[in-house]
Parts: sequence; structure tokens; C-alpha cells
Amino acid sequence: MALSPQWLDELRMRTTLSAVIGRTVRLTKAGREFKACCPFHNEKTPSFYVNDEKGFYHCFGCEAHGDAIRWLTDQRGMPFMDAVKELAAEAGMEVPAPDPRAAERAEKRASLHDVTAAAQQWFVDKLASAEGSEARAYLKRRGFSDAVVREFGFGFAPSDRQALKGALSFPEPMLVEAGMRIEVEGKDPYDRFRGRLMLPIQDARGRVIAFGGRILDADAHGPKYLNSPDTPLFDKGRTLYNLHRAAPAARQSGRIVVVEGYMDAIALANAGIAEAVAPLGTALTENQIELLWRQVERPILCFDGDNAGQRAAMRAIGRVLPMLRPGHSLSIVRMPAGMDPDDLIRDNGVGAMEELLSSPASLLDTLWAFERDAQPLDSPEEKAGLKERLQNHVEAIQHPDIRALYKRELLERFSSFAFPPRPQREFKPRGEWKKGGFNAPPPRLSPETAARLKHAMSGGQRDALATAVIHGLLLHPGEIARHEAALSRFAARDPNVGPAIDSLMAAAETLDSLGESPISLPEGLPAPPANTHFAFLDKGSDPVDACEDLAEAVSLLVERPALEVALAQATARFETDPEGAFAEQQRLLKRKLDFEARLGQMASRKAASVAARDSEVAQGSGPASDE
Repeated sequence: MALSPQWLDELRMRTTLSAVIGRTVRLTKAGREFKACCPFHNEKTPSFYVNDEKGFYHCFGCEAHGDAIRWLTDQRGMPFMDAVKELAAEAGMEVPAPDPRAAERAEKRASLHDVTAAAQQWFVDKLASAEGSEARAYLKRRGFSDAVVREFGFGFAPSDRQALKGALSFPEPMLVEAGMRIEVEGKDPYDRFRGRLMLPIQDARGRVIAFGGRILDADAHGPKYLNSPDTPLFDKGRTLYNLHRAAPAARQSGRIVVVEGYMDAIALANAGIAEAVAPLGTALTENQIELLWRQVERPILCFDGDNAGQRAAMRAIGRVLPMLRPGHSLSIVRMPAGMDPDDLIRDNGVGAMEELLSSPASLLDTLWAFERDAQPLDSPEEKAGLKERLQNHVEAIQHPDIRALYKRELLERFSSFAFPPRPQREFKPRGEWKKGGFNAPPPRLSPETAARLKHAMSGGQRDALATAVIHGLLLHPGEIARHEAALSRFAARDPNVGPAIDSLMAAAETLDSLGESPISLPEGLPAPPANTHFAFLDKGSDPVDACEDLAEAVSLLVERPALEVALAQATARFETDPEGAFAEQQRLLKRKLDFEARLGQMASRKAASVAARDSEVAQGSGPASDE
């Protein structure tokens, strides 16, 4: 089934968003929009707005954002295609015909769902029977409440090799294909799960697709934990345990926690931390990382504090580095040595776990600390090895802006570590000494560089933000080196302003200045760009505040082209991955709105600052005027 971007746009145009949302949320008219208390988080004052003209909803409290399709998938928990079909039926549109082979596969999967659902009910019944007494005792020792046992669907598989086959009335091939039975050439098939505490593994819609079993007899042979094999229903590399429960909880809390095993996820849920998921016996995969990023931009990975936990963290970091994109990363929490989440909660209470989760380490910090501590660094050769390992990690990053930022940060840390600062020589000032102190000459640019900059700031291009940033750097030259990497990336992408910025950075390296005086052009600084309102252009602003505003403006300047490229790439993916492309497009559109809002906030700060200063002068509390 191919859903083109054009077809989806037509569906959105024919859908009245307020009518869809109004079925489950009480909306109140507010001008051209509708407002309500947000259904995604608890609030008493409405901050949730629906705009039919623009076709999206937005909450200014929790930042939930999306269109009619996103509403059905996020608020009602519907799969993407089910949401599309429901809206298309209401809009009188015909969904493109599916591939016949895809329909056949879907029918086959539906029949296997019957097998796993029946098996799950049988396991639950066995847990409640006399045969399940040992399994019930184990659950009691673990401290799992009856509510958690019911919610997570714990069951029990008897030790009899043919017990499940005798209880379920499905053909042998279906039981084998669903992963419930094992077929070995020359032998009779037998039940896969025997003598184990059973847990259902569910998909995003809550349907049972596989099972995990924990052995109860310590003397029995076989692995402690056993999962279903990959089947038409179950791909362990594309599944996260407990995601269907954790996703709604993550929208409320703004975080999602990844633990090493499903019993850890259940232990956290038992303690009230519902937004926990786990991979299924493998290292975190690219598909699982994408699933996590659809929930939050910075999932928290929780690993044991021992060497094995450190290696697991590095495997996850190695997997995610090529995938990093603006705003998306991972955070890392290391448990105390020898403890898993269940141990920590049982010994120290849920508050200890919450304290760890509240201050996770960044991906970059974890990468640096691991490589720095991995081997002795007593010789130049060993230090060179550290630098090489760091550079190899950096080269794995595909996004050019993130790669450059990681490279700069890691090399700065390496330099500080490998080459500690030496005692400074006595400072001998250059310039003219006058009564009251040293008067350094203002830094000046060459006539050629000055001409390029004046051209960029006097109509040579139409980008007011870029013009304002150049003018701000002339006023605060000490910031040029600070933003060198970001400015270099922007200059490489913009043929109009790029040469001027390149010239400014090249000239800044030769200026004999501490960055406290504005750069002087041969004919003086040009006037600030018209119709731009940025605090760093106001000579009366506090220098620290001005530099902070300038840093934010540089960040916005660099972010905009990267955002536009990412939007184009997401749109191009619709033919091959409509659901993933749609989710990515929605996220990027929200970031674009945030981008515009941040620009507006900078202008608002400037206007408020000017108004406050004018008020002070009017009241006689401002600076005295010249007489």
C-alpha cells in the first residue's frame, strides 16, 4: 500500500480536526481556534489549542502536537493505517489498494494471533491452578502486587512436553510457526516453554505476539530466560517489551527508561515508574532506537554498574552514533555496582531510583569517560591511542553539524587532559598607556574584509537574521572564536553570506584584542539592519546578556538550514516508509514552530528591554543626559 504525501495532504484537507478531537474532548471556541484542558497531561487551565485552518493541535504545556492522524495514533492508541482508514472513510476517500501479497501475509498473521492469544489464556489459567503454586510463590517473593501480576499477564507453563499441544486445538504447523512448539527432524514436536514462569510479549496495540519464560527450578537445564524465536508476528530487533504501556506514560512524564530485561521493567512499574521498556535478549537495535525517539527525544538507558553494563552502554552508543540528528540523543544511567533496578528499589526505595533518573549522563560524557578510563594513559603512545579512538567514534556520526560539534568537544577534552595548562608568562601590553589604565587600540579589519561585511549588511542579501548576527559579532568580537564551528558550517551552506563570515573569522585570528571593543571598519560601523530586533544589537544592553542572546541567534542561524534539509528528506521517504516519514515530518514541523517561536521570543525580549529603559528615563531614574 503506497500512501503518497499528496494523498495524505488531501485527507487532512478533507478532515475537520476540531470535529475529530471534539468527540472525546470538550472544546471551547477561542477566536479562530478551539481550546481545552490538555488530554495528554493533567491541568486546570486550558493550554491545548486546535486550529482547523492550519490542521493541527498544540499544547503549550506539554508540547503535544500533531494533526488528525497523529491524534488517533497518540490519543486513541490506533495504529497508523487504522487511523488513516478511519479518517478516509469519514472523508469519503478510497485508501489505495494494498498489495495482494501483503494482504495474504496480514491474514496469516491474524490467524497466528489467535494461537498466541489462546496460549496466553492457558498460561494464565495454569498459574492460578495447583500446578502454578511454585510460580505464585516466586512472584510473591519478588514483591509483585496482584494488580501488576494481572496487568502484565503472568502465567505458568507446566513441565509436560505435550501439555500445550493437548490443551489448544490448533494444527501442529500453526503452533510451530507461532513459536509455541519445536519441530526437530526425526523426533516428535514438543512444547518450547516448560516449567517456566511465563510473560506475554505484546505489540504496540497490546496484542500477544510472543512469550518470555523464566526458569523456576534452579537445577533444571536450559537458559534462565527463554524468549520466542522470530516468527511472522515477532521480530525481536523491532520490538520493545512493554512499549504499549510505557508510551502513554512517557507522554505524561516526558521520559522513557530503557532497562536490560523485562523483569526490570516490571519491577519499575511495580514501584510506580510506568514508562520503562526493555529489549528482548539483544543489544539495542537501530529500529528500537527509532521506536524510542518516536516517544521522546532523549531516552534514558539504564545499565548495570559493572563492566558488563559498561560494555552494554558502549554497544548502544556505537549503534546510535551514526543515527544522531538534531535534538535526538541518549542519556545514560549507571546503576551501583552489583545492583539492578529491582535491587536498588528493594534496598533503598523508589526515591533512590528517581534520583538516578533525574540526573543521567549525556551520551558524550559517557563516551569520553569510557574511553579515558579504558586503558592506562601514561605514555605519549597511549594518549595518542585515546585520541584515535575518540576520532573513530566521531567519524561514525553521519550528521555533519553534530559530527563537527562532537569533534570539537572531544578534542578540547583530550587537549585539556593530555596537555594541562602551563604557567602563564608575564603579560606585556601593547598600545598606548594613559592615566587611569591601558588603552588598547580598537581592532580593525582590512579594507577588503570590511567591504565584504558592509555589502552583507547593506542589502547584499535579504536574510535579516544573518545580517544581525554579523553585526552582533562586530560589536562583540570576543564571541567569534566561541562560535567558530557553528559559523563555519553555516558559511559552507550559504553562498550569499558565507564569504563575508569566512572573511570575518579569518581576520579575527589576527586581531590583537580581548574582544571587549567593537571591531572598527575603515569608515565606521554601519547602522544596525532595519526591522530587526535583537538585544545584542543594543549598545546599552548588559554585555553578558547580549552575548547570551547572540549565542542563541547563532544557534538559530545554523539550525534553520539543517531543519529544512531534514524536512525535505522526511517528505522524500513517504513512498517507502509512510508511517515513519509521517512521524518524522510531524516532529520536524513542531521544531519549525518552536524555531519561529524562539525568534519571536528574542524580539519580545528586545522590545521589553527598550520599553523598560524608556520608562526609567521618563521617570528620571535612567542615566543622566548630557548637558
